[in-house]
Order: sequence, then C-alpha cells, then structure tokens
Amino acid sequence: MNALERERIVVSVGGSLIVPDGIDTDFLARFKTLILDKVQRGFTFSIIAGGGKTARRYQEAANAVTPLSRHDLDWIGIHSTRLNAQLLRNIFVGYAHPQIIKNPTIDIEADEPIIIAAGWQPGCSTDYDATLMAKNLGAQRLVNLSNIDGVYESDPRKRPDAKRIEKISWAEFRKLIPEEWYPGLSSPFDPIAAKEAEALNLEVAVIHGAHLEEFSNYLDGKPFVGTVIS
Repeated sequence: MNALERERIVVSVGGSLIVPDGIDTDFLARFKTLILDKVQRGFTFSIIAGGGKTARRYQEAANAVTPLSRHDLDWIGIHSTRLNAQLLRNIFVGYAHPQIIKNPTIDIEADEPIIIAAGWQPGCSTDYDATLMAKNLGAQRLVNLSNIDGVYESDPRKRPDAKRIEKISWAEFRKLIPEEWYPGLSSPFDPIAAKEAEALNLEVAVIHGAHLEEFSNYLDGKPFVGTVIS
C-alpha cells in the first residue's frame, strides 16, 4: 500500500503541547511512537505545529520594546510555529517529507507518510491553515490536539458544571463561538476555519493532546473522550 492509497489525517498540534513552558520531550516521544505505529497500520499524516509559549514570549518581548501592529505580532507567531515545525520534522526524520509546508494551498508532492507544516501568513490561524491543508490534500478528517478535552456547552473555566459535547454539527458549534478570529482567541476551533470546514463537509475531532490514547482510539474508530464536529 503506497502513501496515495492510505487515509490522510491532518493533525493540528497546539503549541501548548509542544512548548507548554519548556519543550515537552515526554509528549514528543509519545506522539512520535503513536504516529509511527499508525503509519505502520496504514495511515499517513499532515501535521501542523502551533507556536505555544515561544510565540507569546517573543511577541511580549518585542511589544515591550517597540509597540507593534497585529500584523507584525502575527509574523512573530508564524515564525514560532516554523521553529516548532522544524523540531517535529527532525523528530520524524526518515519518515517526514524534507520540506516544511508553509503555504497549505500549493501543490504538495510527497511520497513520505508524514508531512510537517507551519503557519502561513498574517490573519490565518493554524486551525485555518490545517483546514486549507485538508482541502488541498483531500483529507476528510482533521484532529485538533490542544489543552482541552472537547467542546463544552459553556466555558468550563467559568462554569465547572458545564457539560462536554460528544458530537455537534457545524451549525450548532458556530453558535457557541465568536464570529471573528483574532490572535490569541480562546476557542476550540477558529471561527473562520469552522466556516471553511463546514463548507468542505470536513470532520474535526477536538481531543486533549495529553491523552494520546484518546487520539489513538479516535483513529481506530473506538469510543474516545473528545468532541466530533461534522
């Protein structure tokens, strides 16, 4: 079975998992083991990295010295995702395409089972970039790994009794989130990406990245803790 015959899964890995404070090598080791196991079982992956605290620290430092526009702050965040993507590409050396994809809309010719991607341009979140990557590659499933374990009826940080939703339509999901995206927005999935994903009939699974067994279960069609938006 060659790479073109396998199911392509797009995975957005939040920077909060890669760099929660320092670089989380334990997470990276477990993530590598899981991904390579699934590759052996017939999956291929396009993995896009977020910026995490690396992005925020550089943005805060630059802004403290010279107040910057959102555009310039965006570029700092984008380059942080590219640094994290380079880390991932090297972790998967021998399995990953040698070039990091920075523009998710270009033609991508890769025989390798893993493609690593990063931020594209100002005004685009990595959620949106991942959605465009799915469109480009014809992927039908996108997994959003972050520091939350799904979509809730209301903000669980403000309402501890808020219930997690196991499955929700795009129309209902979009009622729960803001209509516009801006850098630093706290949302399970970017509103602009949500509109595009709905138009593509794309399935998105929101899963807590610290619990990689749930990610594994989702890929294998087993019950998992998280939320499916479709």
